[in-house]
Amino acid sequence: MGSETIVTCAVTGGAPISPGAANPITPEQIADECLAAAEAGAAIVHIHVRDPSTGKASMEAALYAQVVSRIRSRNADLIINLTTGPGSRFVPDAADPKRGGPGTSLTHPAERVAHVLELRPEICSLDVATMNLGASPIINTPPHMREIAKLVRDAGVKPELEVFELGHLEQAKTLIAEGFVSGTPFIQICLGAPGGAPASPRTVLGMCDSLPANCVWSVFGFGAQSFPMVAQTFLLGGHVRVGLEDNIHIRGDKLAAGNAELVEHASRIVHDLGGTVASAQTARRLLGLS
Repeated sequence: MGSETIVTCAVTGGAPISPGAANPITPEQIADECLAAAEAGAAIVHIHVRDPSTGKASMEAALYAQVVSRIRSRNADLIINLTTGPGSRFVPDAADPKRGGPGTSLTHPAERVAHVLELRPEICSLDVATMNLGASPIINTPPHMREIAKLVRDAGVKPELEVFELGHLEQAKTLIAEGFVSGTPFIQICLGAPGGAPASPRTVLGMCDSLPANCVWSVFGFGAQSFPMVAQTFLLGGHVRVGLEDNIHIRGDKLAAGNAELVEHASRIVHDLGGTVASAQTARRLLGLS
C-alpha cells in the first residue's frame, strides 16, 4: 500500500444523464462541482463538457475554456484532466455499415485534442481502446493514438492512458516504448464498463500484473462497483477515481447529492484502511508534473 492515495473525481462524463442524477451541465456548474470535489479531497478533476441548452456531450473548446478559467481563478493547485474521448464513437449506418449513421462522432485526432492544445491542462485522457462500449464501438486506431499522444506530448501535457482490458495495457506499453509518453506513465484502469473487463478483484490483480514498469496507476469501477474498487485498489497500492461520470449513487439506490459526497466517501474508505489522501501538491510530485 502506498503512503498517499490520489483521488481523481470525474465530475460529469458525456453519457446521457439518468433521471434525478446530480450531474452538472453548464460550465459554471461543472467548475463548481470540480471545486467542491477538491474541497472534499480530490487532487485531480477529470472534465467533460455539455451543451448548456441540451445537456448533451459537447466538444466545444469555448465551454472547456470557461470551466478551466473558473477553476483556475479560485484554485490554482487543483490538477485539471481534460477528456479527449469524444470524437471516437462509430455507429454503422443501417443501410450501409461502411458509413457512420446517426450517433457517429468519429473525427480526426487533431479535432479531439484542440481544446487541450489551447488550454494546456496538466493532464488529458487518452483512450487506449477500440471496443464495444455499450451498443456501439469507440475507435482508437494505433495511428490515431500515436497522433494524439504526440500532439499532447509536444504541448507538455501528460496523457492519462485509459485501459479497459488486458490487451489495452499491451498497447499502452507500446506507446511508452516508442517514446510517445514522456516522464512517468499514468495508467487509468477502467472496469465494469459495458463491453469492458468486469470490476472484480481477480481483474484488478490480473491488470496489476501487466502494468508498465515504473508507472503511476489508478482504478475505477462503474456503478455499484465504484466503492468496492476504491478499497481493492488501495489495498494493492494504487490510486482511485470516483465521480458522477462513473457512479450516481452514494449507497444502494440512494442518489449522490453531488461529486463532493462521492469523494468524501472514497476518502473515508482510504482513511479507514489506514491510508492518507494525497494533496494536489503531492499528486503533482508523484506524477512528475511541474
